[in-house]
Amino acid sequence: MAVTIELIWQDFLKIMHEEAGSRVVETWFKAVKFVRWDVLERTVYLEAPNLFVKQWISSHYLELCQKHLSRLLSEEKVSVVFVDSTVSTPAIPPIPASSGPIVLMQLGENAHKGGVELYQAARPITSSENRVKAVTARKKADGFNGALMEQYRFDTFVVGPSNALAFSAAQATVESRGKLYNPLFIYGGSGLGKTHLLHAIGNAVREQSRHRIVLYQSADRFVHDFVLAIRQNKVHEFEARYKDIDMLLVDDVQFISKKEQTQEAFFRIFNAMHQTGRQIIFTSDSMPCDIVGLAERVRSRLAGGLVADIQMPTLETKVAILLKKAEANNYVLEDEIAYCIASCECSSVRELEGMLIRVMAYASLTKQPLTEGVVRKVLTHTSEVKKEGAGLPSIARFVGKYFNYTVQELRSSKRNKDLSQARHVAMYLMKRLTDASLREIGIFFERKDHTTVLSALEKIEKHQRRDRLFASELRKIENDLRSGNL
Repeated sequence: MAVTIELIWQDFLKIMHEEAGSRVVETWFKAVKFVRWDVLERTVYLEAPNLFVKQWISSHYLELCQKHLSRLLSEEKVSVVFVDSTVSTPAIPPIPASSGPIVLMQLGENAHKGGVELYQAARPITSSENRVKAVTARKKADGFNGALMEQYRFDTFVVGPSNALAFSAAQATVESRGKLYNPLFIYGGSGLGKTHLLHAIGNAVREQSRHRIVLYQSADRFVHDFVLAIRQNKVHEFEARYKDIDMLLVDDVQFISKKEQTQEAFFRIFNAMHQTGRQIIFTSDSMPCDIVGLAERVRSRLAGGLVADIQMPTLETKVAILLKKAEANNYVLEDEIAYCIASCECSSVRELEGMLIRVMAYASLTKQPLTEGVVRKVLTHTSEVKKEGAGLPSIARFVGKYFNYTVQELRSSKRNKDLSQARHVAMYLMKRLTDASLREIGIFFERKDHTTVLSALEKIEKHQRRDRLFASELRKIENDLRSGNL
């Protein structure tokens, strides 16, 4: 008996109705369509009626969608992707009630876009005829999209001091064809751009060459497929998939830790590719030396090329990210508003972009201009907003006392080096610890406009990166102010 995507979507809506309420379902999910289930990549494709609904669901309900659709589709974890509502999607056959052994399918010469082919592991359809039809349908539906996400490109990646090395190295791998930085290992926290760079590499290769074969694969997918290969006694066939790959992109490689047999297969595949000069690129949340449960020989292979990190972006890079994100959504964002959002506390670029989506959505729905007041109102229910407590005068007094200056001196036009730094620290902490706008801080210091404050924020950010002692001292001052030790 086959299960149709329509029935699955109906069941999903019932679950969301119970968990999130009828208002949420009616407002956000009623007009959404379940257009395709990709069994090859465990990806659900949804179509939203407009960009606003897409962004709101992505920002607020994506994890719930993944959780419940994974259960309904009997998968450990599925991805949820929105497709352009202007692109027609061909009908997809029903999902088989039972699945057979894993086979390898190649998207052939006519399936690629730009000439690069992508190998993928797939569940077979119940007969060879249906399998051929499924491959044909996939070619028509996807072109060469496969596992690569086209929106992740080098020209959509915002470069700053926190990611410049990783970005430059990623670009170099496209040209070097395994001769430089092989392997390339990019590490950093979640949501900072590692996966973006990985997809950007694949997309750049796709545009550049008609003959290079690229495979993008998450490490957990690698583990999943290897376990199935063991069960079916097809380990040799599993490893043979990689013999014709020109470039291997592995996301979240830390997930192979503590899995001895998987690491052995991974080691053999790595050696076969590396010895023949084929490019391998990894991402991880940790450096190779910090991944627990890795065999030493695997660890040494991962660290054998260039290891580049991605850190949390600086204030100015955050602003650039917000402006680029707004531009991509045809939204006019003022610099001062971008700085207001960028100054809010967040742990990743993904979270930062989510904050922007929320404030843009609120302004759009309520027909209000986007002001700093709107930003504070929208984000006030989260930890992202500035903490209550110290006001501008008390911060100025505390900072002045710390650096042996009076408030009058801080507000004066004197510009000797030490006084200027103390003044910049005060401006920086006022922005971090209060709801005051840049203009209000500028007025407090009797400056004509907010550009002086912007300059101070940038200087303090740069000083922190250059001088660890200063950064530690600044954190101490901030912590004292937060705890009310005025």
